[in-house]
Amino acid sequence: MLLYIHIPYCDSKCYYCSFNSYVDKFDTRKSYMQALLEQLKFELERFGVKRDSIDTLFIGGGTPSTVATELYQPIFELLGPYLKEEAEMTSEANPNSASKAWLAGMKSLGINRISFGVQSFSADKLKALNRAHSPREAIEAIENAKLLGFQHLSLDLIYNFLGDSTLSLLSDIKQASALPIDHISAYELTIEANTPFAKRPKVRQEDERLAQFVVQSIQEHGFAQYEISNFGTYQSRHNIGYWRLENYIGAGAGAVGFLGNTRYYPQVNIDAYISNPLKISNEKLKDIELLTERIFLGLRSCVGINKDILPLPMQTRADYLVQKQKLRLDSNRYHNPDFFIADEIALYLIN
Repeated sequence: MLLYIHIPYCDSKCYYCSFNSYVDKFDTRKSYMQALLEQLKFELERFGVKRDSIDTLFIGGGTPSTVATELYQPIFELLGPYLKEEAEMTSEANPNSASKAWLAGMKSLGINRISFGVQSFSADKLKALNRAHSPREAIEAIENAKLLGFQHLSLDLIYNFLGDSTLSLLSDIKQASALPIDHISAYELTIEANTPFAKRPKVRQEDERLAQFVVQSIQEHGFAQYEISNFGTYQSRHNIGYWRLENYIGAGAGAVGFLGNTRYYPQVNIDAYISNPLKISNEKLKDIELLTERIFLGLRSCVGINKDILPLPMQTRADYLVQKQKLRLDSNRYHNPDFFIADEIALYLIN
């Protein structure tokens, strides 16, 4: 069982960000965390969660480091009996708000993995993305987290932003790999609707070779690719759980939960969520929709696809791709050696 908690507060809104986050609602933090607690109590019962059965917890956002650690404490008191002894517990953080005191507080609650939103070590690029931290703050935050004894540390990078080159991206990758981390998430810039970059779509570069360069360079620096955007000497169990389409609770404004064949959607608007955190809509997925999702997720990651779940026509097409060396068949699972063409392969199998 996976658990995701959404924290919708940010110091500033990055120009590329389409996540449900707010820069003007900080006065609601206490009431929001109380609403989260109410929803979590409900979800633990709805999902039939037993003691010692939550394998991973991920606190994302938004920016979880904008919420004081004492506001998290009631949530961890509630979750304590349900968390496995060796649960992977991750919190995202931004370097400018992840102070030593905040990091120490989260560690005392049981968080053992921090994922830092770094994006770049170039001051000019950070400013152009409207990031709120400096390169020095990013380095110091990661080093502080290591000194405090966090078991696993990760950072995010963005590429194919206007002006990115092999030289600038290699500089970012070298700096990242020199830090005490065991995981890198590298995301290609996408232009989302209703973001500042939607009015300036040319800030995104269309450079496939640069994407391939990033993947190759990160791997050459010792981080193995296990999913289209994730690399590590450590593979996040929470990420892998998503790719396996495991059940997960989604708590918070704009989060998504999944159980069996049903998705659950809490309210997106933060004020509406605080007023009624138990107003949750749902969507039942058909068998073909679940199969399609398993195919897309499996091909975008090291999870692959169990041959036995595919109808015979899809198996025939998959076997043809094995012959053409576009897929591998290992221990009755199809694996995709090139995640960049995952969607094309998936569409070929399905259609």
